[in-house]
Amino acid sequence: WTIYDFQYLFLLILGIFLFYIIETPGIFFKILIVCTFAIGLYLPVPRKFFLPFLPIASWLVLFYSCRFIPGSKRPHIYVSVLPALENILYGDNLSVIIAKHTNTVKDILAWLPYGVIHFTLPFLTSAGLWWYGPPGILAVFSKSFGYMNLAGVLTQLIFPCSPPWYEYTHGMNTPAEYTMPGHPGGLARIDKLFGTNTYTKTFGGSPMVFGAFPSLHSGCAIIQALFISHVIPKFRPFCFAYVMWIWWACMYFTHHYMVDLVGGGFYAVVAFWIAWDYLPSVNKHFRNRWDY
Repeated sequence: WTIYDFQYLFLLILGIFLFYIIETPGIFFKILIVCTFAIGLYLPVPRKFFLPFLPIASWLVLFYSCRFIPGSKRPHIYVSVLPALENILYGDNLSVIIAKHTNTVKDILAWLPYGVIHFTLPFLTSAGLWWYGPPGILAVFSKSFGYMNLAGVLTQLIFPCSPPWYEYTHGMNTPAEYTMPGHPGGLARIDKLFGTNTYTKTFGGSPMVFGAFPSLHSGCAIIQALFISHVIPKFRPFCFAYVMWIWWACMYFTHHYMVDLVGGGFYAVVAFWIAWDYLPSVNKHFRNRWDY
């Protein structure tokens, strides 16, 4: 046992808390999930998957369980903090400027990274790291990705802030309440364009309505860019072009302020910095695959 192993004690305490507060599914399903992870962590072969997957699983369950935390037990929702910071740091509200003029072409260009690529890229990144990267790098990526998102959701719980769409819908001086439903922001135009209510329904029932800071869309994009660039440096320009693309989409759809995006990037850089000492060496054998 080392100080590094205290992460598992933290995950255990968090898991007990989540087991206690989750109301649905019922007790038998929760026990089944616990037994599955217990067996997976005990047996040597499945442990190779379950151990690095623990932080990701904890993040997903925590995000889902936010709906069961009573509003009376949660902190005050900050409505004007992020817009004020935006004006102090950048001299104006960049999200308002970017989202001011909309059209169908821009909607599609923003929808691709925000509503499609963001949800598929973690799987593609994992597959690419496993196939092209050195042995062990996928486990490091999984833990870094999971802990970064876990830290982000915990921050959103402790420091709940309203996103730009709240300012458009309710005004900056209207106090927010946890009973308020979520809003798809600019993604409502995508639902209208395709004749669906996918994003309206998804964001309307979100368990984390006031989780603007930090932006995990930004954090996920940047930590994936860092890992891919580490293994395949030639891809670095494309990786960070994607980061700029999704940053623009987040503000265009009024889901995040610029300060949220920078905050998410900070979480990603810190997670990658912590993981640096555990990254396996990318030797010439792997670099030669891409004609270095």
